[in-house]
Amino acid sequence: MSQLPLVVLEAIHLTLASLAGEVNVLRGIDLAIAQGETLGVVGPSGSGKSSLLMIMAGLERPSSGVIRVAGHDLGGLDEDGLARFRRDRIGIVFQSFHLIPTMTALENAAVPLELAGRRDAFATAAEALRRVGLGTRFDHYPGQLSGGEQQRVALARAFVARPKLLLADEPTGNLDGATGRAVVDLLFELNRDFGTTLVLVTHDDGLAGRCHRVVRVEDGRITS
Repeated sequence: MSQLPLVVLEAIHLTLASLAGEVNVLRGIDLAIAQGETLGVVGPSGSGKSSLLMIMAGLERPSSGVIRVAGHDLGGLDEDGLARFRRDRIGIVFQSFHLIPTMTALENAAVPLELAGRRDAFATAAEALRRVGLGTRFDHYPGQLSGGEQQRVALARAFVARPKLLLADEPTGNLDGATGRAVVDLLFELNRDFGTTLVLVTHDDGLAGRCHRVVRVEDGRITS
């Protein structure tokens, strides 16, 4: 694992408006994540874990501070630039899968490559689905798949473009225990095989403990 940071956050603050007034979601986050590192992020509900992940993904802009990923200052990119950056360098796995219901498993897995104009999009997506054990499910729609199978499609989609950074937000939250463990085993296996940097948000301390390092977020701050 290289010690050069892939992700650097400096003095990150996030303040959001609400009916009760401004809410300070993140309060001065400083964090560096090395290339190839696996980082678990834990903390109580509402502590700011998912917001921190969304800032790393460029899906949420901080109110102040600097976020750099792979040497790029995300604050200097417009929305189109951020979308292209995510497409090429970041994979994201959500708790609720976020598959497109009108697309087959193969079409869902191929989306990042199709957006990039790759001619080999479907061949590469097919190999990714085989890699996650779904070689016989290419033509199935999300509604025809179990929760575990849907999350495997989401994993294939996240890894299909060989991203430098993988962000996983409670990836087992909607799965039963056995299925969740199988998906997590696959997540770490893919991470190891591709040398991706992984940031895993979870409420499960045992799951977080499988990472190289664990940080705890409470009340918008890193406390340990």
